[in-house]
Formats: sequence, C-alpha cells, structure tokens
Amino acid sequence: MTASLFINGKWTAGSGNRRGKVINPATGAEIGEVAYAEAADLDAALAAAEAAFRSWSQTSAYDRSRILRKAADLSRQRAGVIAESITREQGKPLAEARMEAGSAGDHIDWYAEEARRTYGRVIPARTPSTQQMVLLEPVGPVAAFSPWNFPIGQLVRKIAGALAAGCSIIAKAPEETPTCAIELTKCFEEAGVPAGALNLVFGVPAEISEHLIASPIIRKVSFTGSVPVGRHLGALSAQHLKRTTMELGGHAPFIVCDDADIASVAALGVGLKFRNAGQVCASPTRFLVQDGIFDNFLQAFVAGAEKLKVGDGAAEGIQMGPVAHARRLDAMEGFVRDAVAQGAELKAGGGRIGNTGFFFEPTVLTNVPNSARIMNEEPFGPIAVVNRFGDLEDAIAEANRLPYGLAAFAFSKRTDRTDRLMRGIETGMISINHFGLAAPETPFGGIKDSGHGSEGGAEGIQAYLTTKFVSQMNG
Repeated sequence: MTASLFINGKWTAGSGNRRGKVINPATGAEIGEVAYAEAADLDAALAAAEAAFRSWSQTSAYDRSRILRKAADLSRQRAGVIAESITREQGKPLAEARMEAGSAGDHIDWYAEEARRTYGRVIPARTPSTQQMVLLEPVGPVAAFSPWNFPIGQLVRKIAGALAAGCSIIAKAPEETPTCAIELTKCFEEAGVPAGALNLVFGVPAEISEHLIASPIIRKVSFTGSVPVGRHLGALSAQHLKRTTMELGGHAPFIVCDDADIASVAALGVGLKFRNAGQVCASPTRFLVQDGIFDNFLQAFVAGAEKLKVGDGAAEGIQMGPVAHARRLDAMEGFVRDAVAQGAELKAGGGRIGNTGFFFEPTVLTNVPNSARIMNEEPFGPIAVVNRFGDLEDAIAEANRLPYGLAAFAFSKRTDRTDRLMRGIETGMISINHFGLAAPETPFGGIKDSGHGSEGGAEGIQAYLTTKFVSQMNG
C-alpha cells in the first residue's frame, strides 16, 4: 500500500521518489508507505488552493452547507473502514477508533450549519443617510497541520471549518496514519468539493510547514501538536503576518475534593487517563486528591489501572493499545526512572510489555515531587501521577503552577468549591463532575503555552473569517 497525495482534485504519487514507512505499533511491522510531497507538489497545491478560493469563496453558504452535509453522510457510511485504519496505523483500541471515526460526521454537520449562519451586523449610524455594516468574509487559503494521536478527530475540524467558511485548504496530515486521512478526503471529494479547494499532502513536517507558511498565498495557519513545534510555527507565521490557531500541549490537573464519590470519579479518571494510551493533549496527568479520601482514591485508581486489558487494539475486549512509536517507550521509561529516583512511589506498572510492538504498562506514581520531570513536562503516555492536597487553594496553586492551560477536571458536590475551581484555574477548558470536552458544538482550545484560538463551537468557524467594516453614504 502506498498512500498518495491529493492535489487539485487528483490523486498523485508526487513528483519525487521519497517515501515514508507506515508502521503498525502493535507489531512494529511495516505495513505500507506514504508518498512525500516535494517543493513542486507544494507549489502545485498552493496554485490550486489560490485558484479554487476565488470560486469557492463566492459559492453560497447554502451550497457549501449542502456539500458538507453530503460529506458527513459519506463519512458515516465509511466509519468502519476509517476506524480499522486508525487502529492499524495508530494503535488505539477499535472501540475508541470507532468513536473517533463516527464523530467525524457530527463535526462536519456542525460546520455545515455554521456555514449558513456566519452573520454580520448593521450598526446604527449617526446620520440617516449613512449605512454601517460589518461583513464576515473567508480569510483565504489555509495551511493546516494535524497530529497522529487523533488522525481523524483533529483533521476533520480543520477541513470542515475552513471549507464551511469559504476557504480553500492544504491539509498536511500525519505520515504515521495516512490511510484514514485519505478516506476522509475522499468523502469531501465525492461530496462535490471542487478541485483545489481541498488538498492533502504528506512529507517532512519542517519542509512542508516552512514552504507553505512562507507563501503569500496562505493567509491562515492552523496547527495542532507539541508546544515546541507550535512555538516555531507561530514565530514563522508571525514573520509573514499570518493568522494562526494553535492547539498545543497540556498537563491537565484532575482535582478531587473530599466530598466526591470515590468509586465513580476514580473509574472516570482511569478511563480518561489511559484512553489512547494517554496520548491525548487534554489527558489528565496530575491527579490532585484531598487528604481525607486520598488513600481510598489511590487504592481504587490503582485497582482500575491494573485491571485494564492491554494489547493489539484490533483484538476483542482490548481497553488500551500500544503507544504510537518506539521513542514513546523510551520517554515513558525515562519519566518513571526520574520520578522514582527523586522519591516517588511506583504503585502500578512502570515498564514495557513484551518485545513485540510498542506496549507500556498502565502506570501509577504517587508522592511525586514537583522537581520530577513528569510534574513539569507533558508525559503524553500511560502514566498517572496521584498526589495529595490539603486546602483547595493549594490545589488551585498547583494547577496553575505550570505554563500549560489547555484542560482541567474538578470534582466536588459543593457548589462553592466548584465555583472557586471554575474561576480560579487558568485553563481554556474545564470539565466539572463529568467529562464534557470536545463535542462539535463546544469550543476546544487552550491558553498560555497551550496555544490560542478554538476549534468547534461557534468559535470554530470564526477562526476562518475576517471582519470587514463598510460605511456607505446614500444619495
């Protein structure tokens, strides 16, 4: 299998001979290759996006919405095939992959509706002969970069948001998981998105980002990924005065007050922490538990982690698959080794599983000092830190100690506590007493080092629109 590029409405192997390997992380075996875009391919995509923008931006919102709705229906019809490719190339359990693939249609449908509601406004003028209006217009061709951990969930938001607003887009999808990106692109292609309005490329990330962002054709950059890469792309975009949406890393606190239901919150915490083997930007990483229930919560959490069934995500009943790369195994071992050396207690897991594939045990550390790397660096893997706190203000201080601000979780039956947590934690999103993030109708984004801007919700389409003020004197 060779994954192809999609440029100006045609599937192509590209102008060069460079290829990347596609690996099944459950076995470590090579299962295919992906074509890498060369400069000539990127130039062709830029020219196509520029030409398509002129017509697509003038297509009525009603017609754009109709096309997106058809793409949503096609994505639902093919969700099973898309899910299987996610599991095969990324590793997550098939049940999780099905949820991700199945939700793509909902995201597209949401933006299809938002396309028809990009309203401007009329501003009352000071003289009767003057008319003042605010118009919302598509920003222009977009360069979008999506990650491998949610190869459909992140990509679909960028494509659907840009197209709904009337923008053309060049999407650089992850080389590790090309098949599902190709299947999603085919849904838009067959739904009637015109040639050039959507282009899909793979290749060396630095080469593609520097080439596309530097081009005067690109007017907007959307990136989901790590903080260091986000900083680099943000600086590059700033040099060329490009608008950006940056959804970067996180280090989410999970605060459990002493009046919370221990069993249900611990079970939810295990599910959220080890989902996708912890490779989730909004994954809870620092579990902060109040003194009165700390021991019981830790016991329940450890028991839940140890019961998880780990294995090939394609197998029946698997609850956690492999991490995506061999280098993630090395990173996990490094985090554990450093924490234990600094006095942390290892309560569960801590090592690799077997010699085939990239499996790591669901791991629980406790009494971890703030000097440990895992308390300061995003682990992006199946390691949970469970520490105690006394006063609520101590938990809030710890939550805000790091420069990250993507997501947070809090649990208490007392509204005075939840109100203090809601207002006190510096974060782009907070979910209180349940998991309520990442629905199509809600904004998803962070603050501080976790980025800026939102995808999803009414805010999602606004990221692809510019404001034009019109003042007109009649007569």
